[in-house]
Amino acid sequence: MEYLEAEITRLEKALQEVRLALETEKDPQLTQLLEDEITSLQGQITGLKTPQFTLSDPDTDTKQDSNINSNIVILEIRSGTGGDEAGLFASDLLKMYTRFADLIGWKYEELFRSENSAGGIKTISIEIHGKNCYKMLVGEAGVHRVQRVPITESGGRIHTSTATVSVLPKLKKIEIEVHPDDLEWDFFRSGGKGGQNVNKVSTAVRLTHKPTGLIVECQEERYQGKNREKALEVLKSQLYNMMQEQQVGNVTELRAGQVGSGDRNEKIRTYNFPQDRITDHRVEKSWHNLEVRMNGDIEDMLAEVMENLNKV
Repeated sequence: MEYLEAEITRLEKALQEVRLALETEKDPQLTQLLEDEITSLQGQITGLKTPQFTLSDPDTDTKQDSNINSNIVILEIRSGTGGDEAGLFASDLLKMYTRFADLIGWKYEELFRSENSAGGIKTISIEIHGKNCYKMLVGEAGVHRVQRVPITESGGRIHTSTATVSVLPKLKKIEIEVHPDDLEWDFFRSGGKGGQNVNKVSTAVRLTHKPTGLIVECQEERYQGKNREKALEVLKSQLYNMMQEQQVGNVTELRAGQVGSGDRNEKIRTYNFPQDRITDHRVEKSWHNLEVRMNGDIEDMLAEVMENLNKV
């Protein structure tokens, strides 16, 4: 598609400019920001060049792939660029999706939550149960951008921040062979709900797959063993996505440095509060009444996005 080629060209040009800036930058903080931007741009370019990026019919994919349970999905939201405001935007996205789930009768449970100092979200992972939830939400994976005046902005200036959404299918009982030596387990005290027992002992789990660098955290359960099981399930879903993207049949063939589709797609949507508008850049479609949308009234928007994506 011409749009993808133009977007890849734009990102490659931006990557070159950031690399040049990094060569002369002396400030350690700015250096770190530039390095993070390089990583982000490289990821976006890789995602756009990956064959799996083609916008296919998720319903067809689900029917063809008997490994996927289309009624369960793992939704991960991470704050991106923009500091505390990015974390607050990630919280807004969480509210939008969970309110939508409430409105149509889906159930969900929180697997992991990490917050910033302003009360916004750094990372959150939830498991959603509902009819065809994977089909309805798979198009949400990617970079979401917000343009608004933050509550901390006294001068009334509009800021731009981002958050990333990953949509992982819940796999049925299949065997993805993961070598124990490739796993690194860390245990820590939960910072979320669950009462004093959860917070006094190291029940939360951080699992790292060393060959690919994938990291999964889980703290929902009161017992470490249950969190270990859930973390391993989520890791296998992420590895499965990577195998699909890289078109390999074995975990050992995966290339490091590539993660799930949610962090690797181009900027898919902008939430412009001053203009009361949400715009999906893939289908070139906008919707108004943004506050109502952010409160969960998005069923028609999701349906229209997927309908148009399937025509591309």
